[in-house]
Amino acid sequence: MAQIETNISTGSEAFKANRDGMLALLARVRGLEERTRKASAASKARFEKRQQLLPRERISLLLDPGTPFLELCSLTGYLLDNPDPEKSIPGGGSIAGIGYVSGVRCMVSASDSGIDAGALQPRGLDKALRVQELTLENKLPFLQLVESAGANLMQYKVEDFVVGGQTFRNLARMSAAGLPVVTITHGSSTAGGAYQTGLSDYIIMVRGRSRAFLAGPPLLKAATGEVATEEELGGAEMHTQVSGLGDYLAEDDRDAIRIARDIMSKLDWNAHVPHEQSRSSKPPRYDADELLGIMPMDYKRPVDMKEVIARIVDDSDFLEFGALYGSSTVCGNAMIEGMPIGIITNNGPIDPAGAAKATHFIQACCQAQVPILYLNNTTGYMVGRAYEEAGIIKHGSKMIQAVTNATVPQITIYCGASFGAGNYGMCGRGFHPRFCFSWPNAKTAVMGGEQAAKTMSIVTEAAMARKGAPVDRAQLDKIEKKIIDNFDSQMDVFTTSARVLDDGVIDPRDTRAVLSYVLSICREADARKPHKMQFSVARP
Repeated sequence: MAQIETNISTGSEAFKANRDGMLALLARVRGLEERTRKASAASKARFEKRQQLLPRERISLLLDPGTPFLELCSLTGYLLDNPDPEKSIPGGGSIAGIGYVSGVRCMVSASDSGIDAGALQPRGLDKALRVQELTLENKLPFLQLVESAGANLMQYKVEDFVVGGQTFRNLARMSAAGLPVVTITHGSSTAGGAYQTGLSDYIIMVRGRSRAFLAGPPLLKAATGEVATEEELGGAEMHTQVSGLGDYLAEDDRDAIRIARDIMSKLDWNAHVPHEQSRSSKPPRYDADELLGIMPMDYKRPVDMKEVIARIVDDSDFLEFGALYGSSTVCGNAMIEGMPIGIITNNGPIDPAGAAKATHFIQACCQAQVPILYLNNTTGYMVGRAYEEAGIIKHGSKMIQAVTNATVPQITIYCGASFGAGNYGMCGRGFHPRFCFSWPNAKTAVMGGEQAAKTMSIVTEAAMARKGAPVDRAQLDKIEKKIIDNFDSQMDVFTTSARVLDDGVIDPRDTRAVLSYVLSICREADARKPHKMQFSVARP
């Protein structure tokens, strides 16, 4: 046993300040999520008049009662739809997450049609692609609840049109990979969005509400002069009786959801996955609430990340690997809810020894088939003559190669700073972690703003000296401030998560529960062998 003994003083002023700061950030995150829910719920009267359920009501009815639902990318598009922090509504125009439907763990994606009729919002496409990527990687059935006005033609961008084709490609890939795609078309599914319905294996349409057509009445009349109603062009009855696009005709939203749940129950999806024996585990020896006060709000202040580990792993038991070598890079083995995990984290910048040790540890985890958790808290790789001579580039590159080619699931949590190439070596979002979450205080950047400003100032002064020009200190100060402001405005989670540079911002107290859930998803995915086909399932 190697239990971590805490050195945290929960009564100290520093702990209280950290806790207050974290709670304030968390309240801001939750406040933004609640703003989106309220904006969608504001359409309730209109939905009730149409005898429809709101998007979140649909999801709630679809999911098994009392089971967990891990919502993903809830801050997507924040401040990108509206620069006013008091008016911006995040979410990207959809609600997505992983939950249980008829006992089957599924990816669920729903148009948030209570907001702008479900039209795609800024970064909504990036969110959709990430959700589909997670579906494919984790071998999950894909349930989509479609009711969308499609793209906003007033904000048309050719790149969104071209890249948006990937969403349809991914639906075809899911089907061919043996992952069922089940769609309820609750309302409109128009133009390119019609393929969101058409590229599904099981399609449920709602009488009098579903609409699926390549060209709606206005475009049809403009293009051909033909006049037809929406129901004639793409109503549920036409598609289930004439075109063959729809497989099931539901009477209303509730009936459609009942059918979707029935489909999942009849697929016997879990039959071929070995039933895993229940694993015994002990909770951490320290209260998860203490995670609120460990991380300083100033990323430049040191913190012992083993204090974080002690509050998320079973029995606070952590077998540290190479503790005396490259000690600022912490590696070791632990269990979370009885599931083995290798952990890599940072008690400072990564030096050559730390990078070499991490490389060794990553390869050892791959040999033992143990997933790896990266708890990011680093300002990057060490710089300086001594470190260059010690081979920091060579050893850092080896670490990056190991991260890139690891054969086990890798999960990343941004707990503090994640700067420079340290972001890459610690399996940042660009390195394809299976799941990637942030704490509310996390900062991500190529370097700190002050460091960037000082670097630019030194370069500028040197250039002026070479020209024999006088140094304008006041002008340099303005440049430095501009650089600092630019960097600082882009490094917090409200910027990075808005751009889908993580899978969501989580409460530090929920870290163990989230890790347990995604680890079980990874384990199930590795054990599952869906029946792959050369082609996806085609419509009759």
